[in-house]
Amino acid sequence: MFKKFLALALAAVMALSVSGALASSAPDWAEFDALVAEIKSTTDFVNREALMHKAEDILMGTGALAPIYYYNDVFMMKPDVKGVYYNNFGTKFFDKATKEGSDTLKLQLASEPDKLDPALNSSVDGAILAAASFGGLYTYDENGALVPNYATGFEMSEDGLTYTFTMREGLKWSNGDPLTAKDFEYSWKRAVAAETAADYSYMYDSIKGYPEALDVAASEDGKTFTVNLKAPVAYFLDLAAFPTFFAVHQATVEGAEGFKDAAGAVVNPGAWALEAGFVSSGAFTLAEWKHNESMVYVKNPNYWNAENVKLERLELMLSADEVAIFAAYQSGDLDFIEQVPVDQVKSLIGTPEFYIVGQLGTYFAIFNVKSKLFDGMTVEQAAAFRKAIAVLIDRQYIVDTVAQTGQQPANSFIPAGMLDGHGGVFKTDDADFTYPVETGYYSLTPSVEAAAALLKEAGFEVGDDNMLKTPINMTYIFNTSAAHAAIAELIQQDLAQVGINVELKTLEWNVFLNERKEGNFDFARHGWIADFNDPVNMLEMWTTDSGNNDAQFGR
Repeated sequence: MFKKFLALALAAVMALSVSGALASSAPDWAEFDALVAEIKSTTDFVNREALMHKAEDILMGTGALAPIYYYNDVFMMKPDVKGVYYNNFGTKFFDKATKEGSDTLKLQLASEPDKLDPALNSSVDGAILAAASFGGLYTYDENGALVPNYATGFEMSEDGLTYTFTMREGLKWSNGDPLTAKDFEYSWKRAVAAETAADYSYMYDSIKGYPEALDVAASEDGKTFTVNLKAPVAYFLDLAAFPTFFAVHQATVEGAEGFKDAAGAVVNPGAWALEAGFVSSGAFTLAEWKHNESMVYVKNPNYWNAENVKLERLELMLSADEVAIFAAYQSGDLDFIEQVPVDQVKSLIGTPEFYIVGQLGTYFAIFNVKSKLFDGMTVEQAAAFRKAIAVLIDRQYIVDTVAQTGQQPANSFIPAGMLDGHGGVFKTDDADFTYPVETGYYSLTPSVEAAAALLKEAGFEVGDDNMLKTPINMTYIFNTSAAHAAIAELIQQDLAQVGINVELKTLEWNVFLNERKEGNFDFARHGWIADFNDPVNMLEMWTTDSGNNDAQFGR
């Protein structure tokens, strides 16, 4: 009987379809959801840290995330370009940039962007473009400090629950319409509306009335904007500087062709930002967009700080071809690039045009916990199977041979250096918590023996040579990039040591993002750059209702 059951389980494992998984293989997610809700409502910040450790334990206990390394940020910039600045969350700012002898800056950030609507974006390149063409109540300066932007400042109540922002005088949209606090009230309520389906809508859940009756209000004259919170939020100004909290132009959004169907229901909330020419408010507006080829942003004369914007044009090359990008940079056709061929990295380290800067984030591989790959397994068996894969990955070798820019191998999802919310560092300054291994969950030394033991725990037959009696076939998807491909090939080699055969599948960036989001995968590349410096940001994205929950927890 057991052999018959095992044969059926193995047959299910070998299937590549991701639909119809047995419910018993996916973890119950109610406890995690409740923990995150408590983390976001408690005012006991020491206990809050303990709750965050507990939530991370639950997350990592699923084995669904296989951390590989903690990010740093790499880019190249010509010596005659000045004034470009950035923060720890991957956003680059070009509003103060200059290029000697030219009013045009030529850039490469990524390939075709997935979303330009700030409320719908969830990618780093999209955040950079949003920061160039829209704005929030606050922003970041050259030192990474939060500073007023469309607001001039705020008053906070003694209990920390009410923020009242004073709007900057004379704000305008790029078409000349006045921009007031009423635009922020509309935009924030739009971002949490079910019909908008914003991936980041959960970031508003610290506000009273979320989501149906968000407690935010503009004054009658549009000069002040008041926000009432459920509990004090130490990082609230970071939220006010985040793209999902940027203002959008109501008439443009709701007047777009395809926004509503014939019956009046919203069917495409981002229809307004699919082509160039839409109304925005930042330092630059999108004037031209040749899809999958190029974009041109031009200076916005109605931007509140336009007199200090020196560039007239940003010209973007849309490409994921590192060789072509690097060649364009070398020939002078590009002034700033975000991607460099893997085989060039060693020779570039230490040169004045090659930048390695700090960043809070984690590069990892992710499983879809509802994949049919896990049919026939219990929750514990599915977790053991996923953990077997995680312990096979040689993180240090990936860092040394592919990343090459001093990244730290990762053995937990929350990145090294992230603060704990009450004056310490989350991973190292807590005497009441000890990680299972080296401030993480996996040894940095890969182990075939440990993987074999976990596979046995998952119900598979494994020989004395640590090889599966019946090989397992699975697919790993990743977006077009030589570096991602190289890492995928190393993972493929690592897993082959126990008889797991991995088919590698490359997808274009915007297609890849949507396939992962929809759960149309078994195993995939992922990476997450923090949106603010607090562990809750790395935890709340995995709640059942989060639009960024690509692992499909609780679904």
